[in-house]
Amino acid sequence: MISPARSVITVCVLSAALAACGTASAPRGGHTAVPSTPAPSPPAPPTLAPGPAGLTPVFTSAPRTGGKTVALTFDADMTADQGPRAAQGERFDNPQLIATLRALKVPATVFMTGRWAEQYPIQARGIGRDPLFEVANHSYSHYAFTADCYGLPTIDEDRMRADVERAYAAFRRVGVPDAKPYFRFPGGCYDQRALRALSATGVTAVQWDVVGGDAFATDADAVARQVLEGVRPGSVVVLHCTRSAAPTTERAIRTIVPELRRQGYRFVKVSELIGAVASGGLT
Repeated sequence: MISPARSVITVCVLSAALAACGTASAPRGGHTAVPSTPAPSPPAPPTLAPGPAGLTPVFTSAPRTGGKTVALTFDADMTADQGPRAAQGERFDNPQLIATLRALKVPATVFMTGRWAEQYPIQARGIGRDPLFEVANHSYSHYAFTADCYGLPTIDEDRMRADVERAYAAFRRVGVPDAKPYFRFPGGCYDQRALRALSATGVTAVQWDVVGGDAFATDADAVARQVLEGVRPGSVVVLHCTRSAAPTTERAIRTIVPELRRQGYRFVKVSELIGAVASGGLT
């Protein structure tokens, strides 16, 4: 006589070709599973149309009539030859600043040099994969694109495009998934020659209308006052994400953010301002 247990085992073995015993079941309602389709690709980031003669377009701020929005931007500076200083302990990053932006839920755009991304790959990847932030290009070397730019070394014209493309390559290597097609000139210095040299890259150059004044500053309150006095609807604020060169920025942010919110401002990324302008959403 076959025991009930043996009978169950026999049934399972005989039906194994159809389903795993005890685990498989017919789809509910008798419907056949439909293969999933790949998710659509995200839309391309907005850019501005080229300027006269195809020159790289330059964005400074959004029109003042587009609502009380403001974009905080942070330059993560590191020149190509500062590796030895980093090896000796100088900090060109500012993880506490990024942590504060996250805690305050402030979207921001980080203009990163390729050399900075290579020095701090985990931080670069974390910023690049956090939907609160977007990564944009600040060159690879942080060498100036014009002469007499705050004492920065100068890059030759025939190397300008390669320097920008090298930064994007560095971002990809460290795992930044979709760095934006926005470029900030080191020191903010540019001329027609530089705009012409970068025209083939398809980037929009992003400047600013509010200087934070945090570079080498020691008074966080003074930095906060300068920002608060300068911000207007559609402003782009330039600050820094470098502990050694801008040690007061994180403290200033803790004053700037709540005060601007009290005034009714909404923080956005640069891409939102550019997108609104490019689509005609701001006039």
